[in-house]
Amino acid sequence: QVQLVESGGGLVQSGGSLRLSCAASGSIFSIYTMSWYRQTPGKERELVASITFAGSTNYADSVKGRFTISRDNAKNTVYLQMNSLDPEDTAVYYCNAEIRRTVRDYSRNYWGQGTQVTVSS
Repeated sequence: QVQLVESGGGLVQSGGSLRLSCAASGSIFSIYTMSWYRQTPGKERELVASITFAGSTNYADSVKGRFTISRDNAKNTVYLQMNSLDPEDTAVYYCNAEIRRTVRDYSRNYWGQGTQVTVSS
């Protein structure tokens, strides 16, 4: 069994910062790309940022220059540092990871339970 557990969400004023964490645990052979998505009611889940095992990153245009994704491979953890937050960033943020459980398995995607980020104006 594999679990992704997010933490760090909350309420912050416009212009403030938050740092999200997502730790993977369980039967894990290797973790490839780790990503953060977000979703608001009535909208599709959208990619915010992703990072490969080697550290290559990709960001949505709306967060470039404000958000930074990073990971600690020894801890199976991915982070999202969010600065200069705007009310438009209010959403439930989900962690996603492409995980291979054993050397004999193919990799598959796993999701965290989501953490609420609310930015007040």
